[in-house]
Amino acid sequence: MSASAPSSISAAAQSVVATLPHALWRADQMGSYQGVVTASGYPSLDRELPNGGWPHSALIELLLQQAGSGEIRLLQPALARIARQRRIVLLQPPHLPQIGAWNASGLASEQLLWIKAVRSADALWSAEQVLRNGSCGALLLWQSHIRGEALRRLHLAAQASDTMLWVLRPLSAAHESSPSPLRLTLRPARGGVEIQLLKRKGPQHEHAFYLPLSAVVPEIDPAAAVPPTPLNPSTARNHGSLDRHTPAAAGAGNIAPALV
Repeated sequence: MSASAPSSISAAAQSVVATLPHALWRADQMGSYQGVVTASGYPSLDRELPNGGWPHSALIELLLQQAGSGEIRLLQPALARIARQRRIVLLQPPHLPQIGAWNASGLASEQLLWIKAVRSADALWSAEQVLRNGSCGALLLWQSHIRGEALRRLHLAAQASDTMLWVLRPLSAAHESSPSPLRLTLRPARGGVEIQLLKRKGPQHEHAFYLPLSAVVPEIDPAAAVPPTPLNPSTARNHGSLDRHTPAAAGAGNIAPALV
């Protein structure tokens, strides 16, 4: 083999990589998605996400220490942008949505669709139908237990759609394998959340970071929301602040369940 052969092979490899920017990436560099993204509304988080935002056409996993860890406040800026043109689906949320507060946060109630399924299998079927239909801009699915096969089906359905898909699961699922290209853990912290990037198309993010969030909480009456207090990120774990929820009995008349 001539001396120029290795360089020729290297050049050919670089040419192939250049034609597949979304399928291949170097482990020490941030990857990219083939589809579009929606900015999270938090510049410090966008800097850690490939393409600088939440990806469409992909399964995004949020692994929660407990429901009400700040997950809706985290997603609210992106959801508000999507809701200007398309509907948002809430599938199996752990608490009844408080429509008055959602309206106050910029998410009009007529743009929200709440789906309540009797069984987990029904919820997963509904999620696939929402993704295949394509008329909704975002789908939030809460699931305590979900098999890897079901996750793969959801990811494939999301890839064939431009609907944004967030699956919210318990923190205990962090050790389980997943086809999701983007997995984050969320823990409550005073005035915000503590985020750990478990998986992304890019270099490994070894340390959790603190993200301050907006004071408007869609699940509760905004008049009762307490403005965030400046906090040293190093002490974030020592001050757990949870989103509060309106009991279902008190808010049952606010919205009726609907089916896709």
